[in-house]
Amino acid sequence: MIKLLADPLRARIVQLLAGEALCTCHLVEETGARQTNISNHLRQLREAGVVEAEPCGRFTYYRLRPEVLQATADHIAGLAERARTHSEARRPC
Repeated sequence: MIKLLADPLRARIVQLLAGEALCTCHLVEETGARQTNISNHLRQLREAGVVEAEPCGRFTYYRLRPEVLQATADHIAGLAERARTHSEARRPC
């Protein structure tokens, strides 16, 4: 998930979708990226379960799945807490 969101354009798409559901044409307008590039990034985000598609006439709207982002955030927060708790632990050689 971190690698997926590390791409600047995908991160921007996620940021934009956090505010509202958007179609590809909106994302092209907001980012200045080409439609094919946006579509490829949306496909990767869909396959990872980060966004879901909603057909609406000729257009498809995309929205974030906040529970997926929350699960990732919780996992990272858990790692940080574990590191804090065990900061003095050391395995003997």
